[in-house]
Order: sequence, then C-alpha cells, then structure tokens
Amino acid sequence: MTGSCDEAPIADADVAAVRRQLGREPRGMLAVAHRCPCGRPDVVVTAPRLDDGTPFPTVYYLTCPKACSAVGRLEGSGLMREMEDRLADDPELAAAYARAHEAYLRDRESLQCVDEIADVSAGGMPDRVKCLHVLLAHSLAAGAGVNPLGDEVREAVGVWWEPTSCE
Repeated sequence: MTGSCDEAPIADADVAAVRRQLGREPRGMLAVAHRCPCGRPDVVVTAPRLDDGTPFPTVYYLTCPKACSAVGRLEGSGLMREMEDRLADDPELAAAYARAHEAYLRDRESLQCVDEIADVSAGGMPDRVKCLHVLLAHSLAAGAGVNPLGDEVREAVGVWWEPTSCE
C-alpha cells in the first residue's frame, strides 16, 4: 500500500489536528498518509468499513481546510467537466486513470476486503471525474505518477499552505 498504515499507532496530536481540521471526530482514521509542509496531516487513510459497519470507499481522505478550499475553487471552475471530456478523447489518459483506479482498489484491499464496494474506488474513477478532493488526496498519498488527474489537481492548487501555516 502506498499509504503509511504499517507505521506505529496514530499520534494523539495527529488525531487532534484532524479533529480540528474537520470540525468533528475523524471516522475510521487508520493513519496519516501525507503531511502538509507545515507538518500537520493533510491526507489520512480511512478504514474501508467504518466502526458502525458502513462501507467507505474513500481510503485517502483530504483533511486540510486550506487544501479543501483550493480544490473547491477548482471544482467550481468547471475543471471536472474538462477532465472528463479529456478522458473521453484521450485513450492514453483514460488508460492511466484506469490504472490509478486499480491502484486505489489494491490499496484498499490491502486494508480490508469489503464486498459491497469491491469495484468502487473513489472520485469517479475509472471513467468519470466527480471529486477533485479525492483525486488530490490519492496523488498526495500515492506520490506523483500514480493518478494523472490527481497530479494535475496538485499542480493546479499550487501551494495551498501559504502564506501562513495551516492552523
């Protein structure tokens, strides 16, 4: 898995930081998958099945409010529709996005098999674009080159953590 679930238990400070970021108790948080340059979590790994039994396909969850706001502005700009049009017209991009979908599924399966969501990744993969937040989270957690549209979102949001610290 590309996330960091094999590490030590989550630090209380990380849970507290994510709680402040979300404005609620984190659900199913297993690990910090990526940190903002300020040192705080910005992507967490979430359990494929929450404590209440609910299937949850979003393994990589974007938590940083500044990153979420930056992505929200991109979503409002029509970028999702543009990306989806490109998927329909560019077979190489579509193939790379399908590979990102498969990588996402493998990462989730490494945590837990949940039959209800077995073929469902997140963000609309493999043939739609419906959530740039998920695509950015996947790109940050997995690293560059795994999710081409997530990498594009990362480039487009720029340095969301500046000019001040995330909290």
